[in-house]
Amino acid sequence: MTETPLMPIDTAIDLILAQVTALPAEDVPLAAAAGRYLAEPVIAMLDLPPFTNASMDGYALRAADTPGLLRVVGESAAGAPFRGTVGPGEAATISTGAAMPEGADAVAPIEWIGATTTSANGMSVELPRPVHRDYAVRQAGSDVTYGTEVLAAGMRIGPAQIGAAASLGLGSLRCGGLPRVAALTTGSELRKPGERLAPGQIYNSNGPLLGAALASAGAEVTQIPHAADTREAHREAIEQALSNDVVISTGGVSVGEHDIVREIERELGVRELFWRVALRPGKPLSFGIRERTLVFGIPGNPVSVLVCFELFVRPALAALQSASQPRPAFMRGTLAAGVERNPERDEMIRVRHTSDGRIEPLRGQHSHQLAITAQAEGLARIPAGTGTLAAGDEVAYLPLGGAS
Repeated sequence: MTETPLMPIDTAIDLILAQVTALPAEDVPLAAAAGRYLAEPVIAMLDLPPFTNASMDGYALRAADTPGLLRVVGESAAGAPFRGTVGPGEAATISTGAAMPEGADAVAPIEWIGATTTSANGMSVELPRPVHRDYAVRQAGSDVTYGTEVLAAGMRIGPAQIGAAASLGLGSLRCGGLPRVAALTTGSELRKPGERLAPGQIYNSNGPLLGAALASAGAEVTQIPHAADTREAHREAIEQALSNDVVISTGGVSVGEHDIVREIERELGVRELFWRVALRPGKPLSFGIRERTLVFGIPGNPVSVLVCFELFVRPALAALQSASQPRPAFMRGTLAAGVERNPERDEMIRVRHTSDGRIEPLRGQHSHQLAITAQAEGLARIPAGTGTLAAGDEVAYLPLGGAS
């Protein structure tokens, strides 16, 4: 029997994203919007700044009157602007952010003032140097003007975006909905961390790993109790999981006697779109759909779980939330040591940065070595081929956890 060719990584990502329909948008208060994706653009409904103001404390004046002796005729304070006009030979005390008085076209910083005098006509200030027109002045609309797009649909919201929205007077943002994700681990050998292990048992690291990864990607997570290696347990767990937007199972997708996840999913109406990717680790990955539910079957080795999540699941979750650029955000990195290539599959190796900014492979690259993987800062993509990539060669590099 001829084996089906392994699907290239990028083809698999394209196929997954083609199945995604963004979830309904919702209004999210600014305080809760960090990490969300904008479902529609933000348009400025006012100029920023909304009025011309001073960028430092000093004296608002007419540039044409400098240098010279200027009579102080009042004060413009933040929130309490000067009422009147600054005329020839006059100045007004002004605070940072306060509105520029009518007639003034520049601000002289306090430290530029040579001397102050008081007479029957009030206080005067001496300015021994010229001040150029518009010096220390923020013009109305110099940041953004009414009707301009400030934030694009599909961008991820961070502190700067929240600050920009607040400056426009917005109390909420229209964001993509959060995907409901069921995480399911399989295997009779698994026990919860903290329980006592019997011979042949191991702790369930995939459940907590997936939970943390999903939370970092904005998902609302339901942890399905792990399923023992029986058809009944698998069917019950998968059937429960399929009520969510996304299902992720770990283990049971290879060719062993107890690898029955794909078979049970087919019985429950999941249409498998691919199985097996030209990837190490993570080759037995499966992906299918039931109606609008995305169904990922990830091999059970913990590093495979991590790699497959970053390459395939995180992009799907971002697309569900209306991200405009959901694909993995690969960067360029320079190898600090040589790496042997795999002749058949691209390999995602765990790497960390050296003191000179290059990336070095960790000493353990097997798919079960999760404790060593905890030292990794990213994944380097080593393309399939023969021979060895040398120190100094550039490779694609993916920071872990969706960071950039």
